[in-house]
Amino acid sequence: MLPLIPWPTEVTATDAPAVVVPAVRVDAPDPALARLVAEQVEAAGVPVSDDVTDARAVTVTLRLDPAAGSAGAETDERYTLRVADGEILATAAAPVGLLHAARTLRQLVVPGTDGAAAAVPAVVVHDAPRYAWRGLSLDVVRHWFGPEDLRAVVDLAASFKLRVLHLHLTDDQGWRIEIPSRPELEKASDNQVGGGSAGYLTVEDYTALQDYAAQRYVTIVPEFDMPGHVNAATHVYGALTSDGVATDAYDGIEVGFSRLWFDNPATEPFLRDVIGDLARTTRGPWVHVGGDEVLTMEREEFARFVELAQRIVREHGKTPIFWQEGSRGPVEPGTLLQYWEPKGEEFDRFVAAADAGARFIMSPGNHAYLDMKYTPEHPLGLEWAGHVELRDSYDWEPTTVIDGLPTSSVEGVSAAIWTETLTTRDELFSMLLPRLGAVAEVAWTAAERKDWESFAARTAASAPAWRASGWAFHPTPQVAWPE
Repeated sequence: MLPLIPWPTEVTATDAPAVVVPAVRVDAPDPALARLVAEQVEAAGVPVSDDVTDARAVTVTLRLDPAAGSAGAETDERYTLRVADGEILATAAAPVGLLHAARTLRQLVVPGTDGAAAAVPAVVVHDAPRYAWRGLSLDVVRHWFGPEDLRAVVDLAASFKLRVLHLHLTDDQGWRIEIPSRPELEKASDNQVGGGSAGYLTVEDYTALQDYAAQRYVTIVPEFDMPGHVNAATHVYGALTSDGVATDAYDGIEVGFSRLWFDNPATEPFLRDVIGDLARTTRGPWVHVGGDEVLTMEREEFARFVELAQRIVREHGKTPIFWQEGSRGPVEPGTLLQYWEPKGEEFDRFVAAADAGARFIMSPGNHAYLDMKYTPEHPLGLEWAGHVELRDSYDWEPTTVIDGLPTSSVEGVSAAIWTETLTTRDELFSMLLPRLGAVAEVAWTAAERKDWESFAARTAASAPAWRASGWAFHPTPQVAWPE
């Protein structure tokens, strides 16, 4: 049993002896990639040597090759990993594929015991992902998680070959991103659920986080949630309210009570400033503009917000993303809609949006919302979408979530985690693990290659590596964990 998550396209184990790796030497096309690959190997407990005369070191060779990867795959993420005859060779169509190969290699390493060296089983892996969009949505508003925590989340997401970290940066409780044209928003940063001190990302913090993520082939997607979830903004700018009076700070967890007013003269300049600054400081191609849970607005006014936000994002050369409610407005070809809550009465509207050219990111709450309690007794999390155990996060199919939606309209899959009840990194990681691996496999692995019993066994085998990385996880009874 090979502890690979997500499961690759094609895995061929051989009868050849394992490759013993007392140490390795990395031979990569460029130094930056070599350092990242060395990180993966060292994280598996294998020393990396730069000494070309070191007789102990096995060379891990990485080469660009357009013929690498799964047969018929065209994505730049495709790769092949061969371990045999004392050699380790990774080939890929692009550098991101070579890093994926190194992540697979990290999972294959069997640590040595009683002084013995580590080893890698002889195997050939041909691989490519099912979906390009494989992500995690993280709320840093309800409780604040700063740059160090976010880098740790990038590392966790990247270990499962996820490519997107979507940050929910604004909400009723606080504002977590510097907007240079609206510096007063900093006043809304020092608040969170239950009160207490919090924080925000400066432009420099945000740039550094994007750099860190990009080196690991993870794209940061910022979210400014509007026209609801805006109490932090109206607390600072009373001019955004209907009566010109600033709202009180809010540290609860209710939703749907705050809103903007389209015809208010202060509204459009505010949207243009915030979206414009976010677009200018964001390296990736997407800006998420929310649109969810606007419970006190007529549909016509909401549709005007969708049209305006979409237009502003595109004026800045970015692609807009909305939560599924964006389908109530005029959506343009290429706009992404993130599905989150089963609402059968809106399925026709979702299909109509797809027919108009919108594409869907699947984040169904009853499978992919990792802030849901594992069980009724679990001390962390919420329950509005039910209880989401590990198998619930694994046993679902993205193309059948929305009745009638064309398979071709599914852009990909994203897990999501909201932090109303999560205050520490260990609490956050214990809700992500092991379920994030399940959603990652839904996003990467074709349905016909998925197998629950195999996944549960591979999850159990991953526990030592998680412990070594300092990643907290929930020992769900659905898995037979090692002693």
